[in-house]
Amino acid sequence: MTSTSAPTPVPVNRSRRVIAISLGVVAALAVAFFLFANLYADWAWYDQLGISSVLVTQWVARVAMFAVGFLGMAIPIWIAIQLAYRLRPVYVRLSSQLDRYQEVVEPLRRLAMWGIPIFFGFFAGFAASAQWETTALWLNGVQTDTVDPQFGLDTGFYLFALPFYSGLLGFASAVVLVSLLVTALVSYLYGSVRIGQRELRISKPARIQLAVIAGLYLLLQAGSLFLDRFRTLTEPGDRITGASYTAVNATIPGLAILSIVAIIVAILFFVTAVIGRWRYPLIATALLVVTSLVVGVAYPWIVNTVQVRPNQRALEMPYFERNLEATKTAFGIDGLETTDYDAVTDAEPGQLRSDAETTASIRIMDPAIIQPTVRQLQQYRQYYFFDDPLDVDRYQIDGQSQDTIVSVREVNTNGLGDAASWQNSTLVYTHGYGLVVAKGNERTTDGDPVFIESGIPSTGFLTEQDYEPRVYFGENSPAYSIVGAPADTAPIELDYPSGSDGGNDTRTTFDGDGGPSIGNVFNRLIYALKFQSEQIVFSDAINEESQILYDRDPATRVQKAAPYLTLDSDPYPSVVDGRIVWIVDGYTTSDQYPYSTATSMSQAIEDANNPTPRVALDNVNYIRNSVKATVDAYDGSVTLYAWDEEDPLLQAWQKVYPSTLTSMTEMSADLMSHVRYPTDLFKVQRAMLGEYHVDTALSLYERDNAWSTPADPQNPDVNQPPYYLTMQMPGQPAPKYSMFTSFIPQSTGADSRNVLMGYLSVDSDAGGQDGVKSEDYGKLRLLEITADTTVPGPGQVQNTFNSDPGVSSQINILQQGQSEVLNGNLLTLPVGGGLLYVQPVFVQASSGTQLPQLQRVLVAFGTEIAFENTLNEALNALFGGDSGANAGDEEVAPTDPETPTPEDGGTTTPTIPAADYQAALQDAQQAMLDRNTAMQAGDWTAYGEADGRLTAAIERLLELEGQ
Repeated sequence: MTSTSAPTPVPVNRSRRVIAISLGVVAALAVAFFLFANLYADWAWYDQLGISSVLVTQWVARVAMFAVGFLGMAIPIWIAIQLAYRLRPVYVRLSSQLDRYQEVVEPLRRLAMWGIPIFFGFFAGFAASAQWETTALWLNGVQTDTVDPQFGLDTGFYLFALPFYSGLLGFASAVVLVSLLVTALVSYLYGSVRIGQRELRISKPARIQLAVIAGLYLLLQAGSLFLDRFRTLTEPGDRITGASYTAVNATIPGLAILSIVAIIVAILFFVTAVIGRWRYPLIATALLVVTSLVVGVAYPWIVNTVQVRPNQRALEMPYFERNLEATKTAFGIDGLETTDYDAVTDAEPGQLRSDAETTASIRIMDPAIIQPTVRQLQQYRQYYFFDDPLDVDRYQIDGQSQDTIVSVREVNTNGLGDAASWQNSTLVYTHGYGLVVAKGNERTTDGDPVFIESGIPSTGFLTEQDYEPRVYFGENSPAYSIVGAPADTAPIELDYPSGSDGGNDTRTTFDGDGGPSIGNVFNRLIYALKFQSEQIVFSDAINEESQILYDRDPATRVQKAAPYLTLDSDPYPSVVDGRIVWIVDGYTTSDQYPYSTATSMSQAIEDANNPTPRVALDNVNYIRNSVKATVDAYDGSVTLYAWDEEDPLLQAWQKVYPSTLTSMTEMSADLMSHVRYPTDLFKVQRAMLGEYHVDTALSLYERDNAWSTPADPQNPDVNQPPYYLTMQMPGQPAPKYSMFTSFIPQSTGADSRNVLMGYLSVDSDAGGQDGVKSEDYGKLRLLEITADTTVPGPGQVQNTFNSDPGVSSQINILQQGQSEVLNGNLLTLPVGGGLLYVQPVFVQASSGTQLPQLQRVLVAFGTEIAFENTLNEALNALFGGDSGANAGDEEVAPTDPETPTPEDGGTTTPTIPAADYQAALQDAQQAMLDRNTAMQAGDWTAYGEADGRLTAAIERLLELEGQ
């Protein structure tokens, strides 16, 4: 007898299993440490800034909402699965198909019974976590003391409660619906629900469970239908936002009826759970669908078609009135002061005498054009940078308010070239230096800005007051810098250059509290992971006093400190109490204000200076400038001032983030003198005023006087930007620092008209007292051009400038050689009883080093224009030889580029014979006209002859210019 030995079992390779488990554990620990590193870095940043409570609030709220969402979804689904499985029939004949299903499912049953609830729970948890702010506003909502005109509810209900209730019902409906689906699936798999031979059989336990869940779902739908009544007040209609005649008389009552019907159907499902008859709830459900079609669709359509459309003007007026009042209130334009303006169009001598203070402040330096000039004159080294466009501000100089162009000299490590090592970029070139300030209304003889604070080291009126010029935090600062060292350590940070070879460069050491400490190995490792830079760990230049500065953009810092704010797109620097600070405006916004029409914020604030804006909440129908924030350019400290303490949204957020805001009364007089009315808010308001400047619902309905913002004359695809000036509006007692814009008729295509319809200003000067806002701050003033006066709009004026033969010939002269002409901002000014247009004209090289210099100024009043070397000369030429007022460049005797400047102490007299110059200029103009006429007629012989005369005339002009 023979026997075969059993095969030798393959030994289990335990070492491989141990290695695999170990690698898995290591990978998990690595991922966990990376996550921890990010969280710890965030905590360190907030803690250093003194606002760790903001981060803690977000973490706690997100975790709590995730837990609520996870448990709120997972537990009901788990209960539904458990009940459906445990109440399954034990002895029941299943089809062969179900037997096969069970064979597949049964091995995975335990995993599925826990995995399905967890799977849906995670999705629900993340969704709920994303809505924590909605919940926080509901918990901390306040009363507004303003009620809606339909239901008489406080508007706080719409701002705070309605979004939460809608979200809660939506979440609960999703939970119940998923529970219903998994119950039906489990019941079918385990025989509680059987389908066969044209018969549906449901066991009693399954019937009870399915009917109860279905009844709960219908109850939730009833609640949602009931809330839909209130949502009609915030939903846009054909013309206005809010419930109109059809909604009030058909839609809202219909939703109430449907809500009641849904409750009845839900009760029938509960009855079915007891008596076991499905006929009644199913018939009732069909009736609910039919009722929703009749009451929710057909009846409103009939009311709108039969009653409203034939009688819309009479029936809709009360609702247009509601929309008009609510929109004005929600956008803060209800205090608009409108004045009829009978603008004159004839220019007479001495006409500007009463506007002398305004003309003296007219800005001729365009911050959107002169950045290359400022860079060339003030950059000094390739590792400095000036933002484009420049900012505007005002300062008190010798007791007078001076409008200025300002910019900080920021560090630009991209300009280091081959020297951009990690040590140079991170440890040496850490900060910018100084604020450059130029007068907005003056120029040098060469057409350059007149600087009143400039240079390295800084000199000027601010330096005389002793301010901190170093800029560690700016809009273009490096991603991170490492600064700080013990007091006895030789400084390595470049403060500012001196000398040609860098041997005498001044160096400094940061001594503020601007970033988290990386003085220990653990923190160095954390930030090495965050910035993917091993040098942070191994560099010997980092010591126990080192700090890491990052998230240095002022808008970023304010956004992290106050995440509920929408920030203005134009932060600007000012010297306040001896420090350079960035001033950032913050808005609280909503799209839930009843009866207020929404607007796209990104479209409203888009213009030539801000072509691609991005906002978190785009469609808004409520906005307030609730917070003024400052960011210290030296140490990055953030201060949030509650600017509009009456704003209900701000009051609610103050309860969510307590102790993060400072009262406006704590603002210093110096800071108050530099805050201004924010640009983006003004743009949003002008977008709404295009249609909502009217006073009656009938005008709003007929749209007989709708306006729009003019297109930018240099870029017709975007709106013309508003502008800040110190100017006296008609009716104002004195000039005020204000912001201005104009309106033209709202039309498109061939029927469009570019004539001036309105001129809007807002008082932007907050005053100069500690913690006291000027009474006139934020006052909107509208000049409405009377209908019998035709005043050309910006587009017409620009076209006149471009097509005038005299202007064109001089422009051609300026463009001779390698020169390029740039038209500056076209300003509209209500002076002299009419509207004055002013446009500076700059000349720069068409290639290579570009240095835009102001060479001419265009002005227009009515149909008259002038084009002279200075604004003062242009005004005098426009108004009969004597405008009666002087501009800021009255003392400038500009030198043409080809004309040498006088030697020191010497004088020069004009050598160009006026008669000869005018004759040559007229010859050039006539030659241009003849050439254009010949080209249109196709007479190329005449075209060549005229072109020759034009060339000869230009040559004579150049000879005369060179004398």
